[in-house]
Amino acid sequence: MLDRYKSTLKTGEKHLPESFSKKLVAAFSTSGQLCVGIDPHEEMLIENGFEVSAQGTLNFGLAMLDELEGAVAIIKPQVSFFERFGSAGFIVLEKLLQEANQRGYLVIADAKRGDIGSTMEAYGQAWLAKAAPFICDALTVNPYLGVGALTPAVAFASERGKALFVLSATSNPEGLHLQASTHEGKPVAKQVADEVAVLNTASASTKDRFGNLGLVVGATVDLGAVGLADLNSGRVDLRTPVLAPGFGYQGAQLANAKSILKDLAGDVIYTISRSALRGGIQNVRTSVIEDQVILQTALSK
Repeated sequence: MLDRYKSTLKTGEKHLPESFSKKLVAAFSTSGQLCVGIDPHEEMLIENGFEVSAQGTLNFGLAMLDELEGAVAIIKPQVSFFERFGSAGFIVLEKLLQEANQRGYLVIADAKRGDIGSTMEAYGQAWLAKAAPFICDALTVNPYLGVGALTPAVAFASERGKALFVLSATSNPEGLHLQASTHEGKPVAKQVADEVAVLNTASASTKDRFGNLGLVVGATVDLGAVGLADLNSGRVDLRTPVLAPGFGYQGAQLANAKSILKDLAGDVIYTISRSALRGGIQNVRTSVIEDQVILQTALSK
């Protein structure tokens, strides 16, 4: 897997962009570990007075950026809600991502891409390369064609100061049977995590706090059941960052963040989506600031 990674390096540039780790540490320091998803599904559009169309999703997204500015540093647009409108949806997604980038948000594109060879390389070109049309700082990816199959995207990410968040143990109940199943005595989710750690070592240019690859671990997951209870244990640098959906609407409570994630708590991006809109889009800032206080109180215990 390491040789495959080294063979996919592209640029050879002498002065590479700032690492994803530095950007994430800065976001944590200035605005905390909360992330808000931008999920313009039909129900949210209608409830908040937006047209169910590509333009409606853009207007919703821009309104969210306005509300969140200064309240959080990290956002996670769900690509599918734009993609459903075809080419028009992709056009407005490009516009939203560009605007978020210009405003200084750290953007995690939730697209869950995954493939092999030149197809995976093409996804990297779309989302992670220097001339990528979709501007983001990180991309969610699916490892179930093999973690090693992600190496073309790993190369783009490491060269451009970006990251991949690799699905490991997800919050949907359908995933548990596969992700907790064992192969050679180890849960599949743990195998994914171990291979991600190897790639983090291989792709790192400096000894940053975090590697270029993180994991998606649902907040409703029993870490022990999937072999992730000791993730990052004993590591000082190149720790695996964790993107944790499942807070709010899906049942996990930010007030319990530390008890849920335990020793991982300081390495986690805590994600909320629908619950940020509990008071309507005009009250997103107030709701998110409330959640920031709850989360920071929980993490300080």
